[in-house]
Amino acid sequence: MKWLSRIGLSLLALIFVAAFGLATWEPLLAKRMAPPPDHRYDVEIVRDDFGVPHIFGKTDPDVAYGIAYAHAEDDFSTLQEVLAMTRGRLGAISGADGAKTDYVVDLLGARATVARDYMKQPADVRALLDGYAAGLNRYAEKHPQEVRLAKLFPVNGEDVATGFVVRSPFFFGLDAYLGALGGDKPLPVESAGALDAPNFTPLGAEPGQAGSNAFLVAPKRSADGATRLVSNSHQPWRGAAAWYELVVHSKSGWNFAGATFPGAPYPLLGHNEHLGWTNTVNRPDMVDVYKLVLNETGDQYRYDGQWRPLEKHTVWLPVKLWGPFVLPVPRSVERAVQGPVMRNKGGAFALRYGGADQLRMVEQYYRINRAQDFDQWQAAMAIQGVPGTNFLYADKAGNIAYFYNASFPNRKPGYDYSKVLPGDTSAAYAPGTVPWNMVPRNVNPGSGFLQNANNSPYQAAGEGSEIPVQPPLLGVETDTTNRGTRALELLSADGSISDDDLVRIKFDSGVSRTGYLGRWYDEILKVDPKGDKLLTRARDLLAEWDWNFDGKGPADSLAYSILRVPNRWHYERKPKPDPRVVLAEAAGYLEKHFGRLDLPLGEFIRLRQGNVDLPLDGGPDSLRAATSYDELPDGRLAIRHGDSFIMFVSWDKPGKVSSRSIQPFGSASTRPGSKHYTDQARLFVAHKFKPVWFDPAGLRGHTERRYRP
Repeated sequence: MKWLSRIGLSLLALIFVAAFGLATWEPLLAKRMAPPPDHRYDVEIVRDDFGVPHIFGKTDPDVAYGIAYAHAEDDFSTLQEVLAMTRGRLGAISGADGAKTDYVVDLLGARATVARDYMKQPADVRALLDGYAAGLNRYAEKHPQEVRLAKLFPVNGEDVATGFVVRSPFFFGLDAYLGALGGDKPLPVESAGALDAPNFTPLGAEPGQAGSNAFLVAPKRSADGATRLVSNSHQPWRGAAAWYELVVHSKSGWNFAGATFPGAPYPLLGHNEHLGWTNTVNRPDMVDVYKLVLNETGDQYRYDGQWRPLEKHTVWLPVKLWGPFVLPVPRSVERAVQGPVMRNKGGAFALRYGGADQLRMVEQYYRINRAQDFDQWQAAMAIQGVPGTNFLYADKAGNIAYFYNASFPNRKPGYDYSKVLPGDTSAAYAPGTVPWNMVPRNVNPGSGFLQNANNSPYQAAGEGSEIPVQPPLLGVETDTTNRGTRALELLSADGSISDDDLVRIKFDSGVSRTGYLGRWYDEILKVDPKGDKLLTRARDLLAEWDWNFDGKGPADSLAYSILRVPNRWHYERKPKPDPRVVLAEAAGYLEKHFGRLDLPLGEFIRLRQGNVDLPLDGGPDSLRAATSYDELPDGRLAIRHGDSFIMFVSWDKPGKVSSRSIQPFGSASTRPGSKHYTDQARLFVAHKFKPVWFDPAGLRGHTERRYRP
């Protein structure tokens, strides 16, 4: 019995030691970073009627300080997740999924890139990043009870810069390759269809749902001679990739209204007095995969007839279990000449991707914020730091332009870069990026309009105004979306586009009969019920559908449910699912949860936030996007991704700018106690907008409060 007692006590002691270790190792070993240089910031924050912060600073770094503080007031929780990611500590907050992101931060060498290049950045850029970091530190200092991770603060400009390096490549689909290689799955099909990431989704992303719409109208096509820009991003409604609206004014001449992501020290889209731009996701083939030839021990790879050692180190990933307990998990990180290496059952593969291992995007975004005309804006774009995403530009001079922006990798003729390449020869690898003058663009087309909805850049301006087919080694996508086809149909049919016309086009929820979705519904309608009563009812109801997700017809919910199977139709599915199986599942879902097939769409898809529960319209891959959702216990779908931040901008004939905007929830979307938690929701579902009050004079009379942080 004594021996049993001793064994029991030993086990208890061992358990206690293990629990103590799991609870203390991560904060104990975490490195506390040096804060930015001491500086006194001169900034005032003015909240308008909708809680949108207007940041007034003497200098640009003052403004960045205010941006950080205001954003932290509204969503400090998400900002901390972004910062934890930049430190490789996200897993300590969110568990295994966060640890996957931590691994990728190390795999891509993000912090190493910043450590090497940060001090090479222009002094004004570093001052801006330091100001933003200081604003976050100030909020953390004043609200220590909200800090989620020990030693996360203070943060500095290098932490902010690391966030850009990590997140930039995921906008053109790098996550899909990481997920495929990490999960022993087939690689994505290049330039064709949605890029699904089966085993990895970066912080804040929605797998397979990269999207957005953008519309530009030049004075020649405008009913009143105005220049118009519509920013219609499709992002998650919550989290690290959710938009945050703001307006900034610096006495040094930086004036801008738009939206940003958590962790960015400036707006990432919007407008100033003279010009504006928006972004849509493009999908060029910018990822090259090389299969390595390893030696017997697996620590060297053959390259041009010689054996080279793989760069290798071990990273300890924090994986939160429950409460304070965090499990340390070791993982190897390897690198070859082409880039980071991943191993699976098929071997070892090196990844080369556009815009890798550089920090120029931080300066580029700042310079385009400060640009005063088209020439200055293009000079900033020529920095080529932002590795992917389309830029659609307009200005008060009447210019409109679509830049198929991408850091296209240099490639050598003779290889198919859409397939796995030989990794043992330099003949298949050419470092560097295609020069800016080769980046495809469509400037001031004869049609007088431009649009993109994640479709091919060859379908942007209408017949007679499209750009020529680009060199195949660029890997430009050639497929389209229902949104792209529908937008082109609607814009081409309107020879004099008014503001009301553009609103109608933006909120259109129709399906193009000539596009892939139209063909898909035609296949569904040809399904033979073979005596199945439910299938017969479903097919007959769908035959009455008006091809529009506007919520006005009895078949809208059934048509939406058809795109629910499989979830996330954003491009044509390849291979397509069986039409009969899809129709049966779509009808069965409605019958099971609602006992009817003709359920009004607004009862099926909902905007839900706190106590707010409102009907929605739109659908997957419609211009009124309602894309991804959570299936609720009662069968209804709570939309979480689709139309997000929407901004209408116009410059009238004399060149005066005005704008209006809307968000799904409100400016304080993670603060349930705030009046701005959901105060824009009813406007959003009704296709209505709020004023932006870009001009400080217009803000007078619409000020909720003003203060200095």
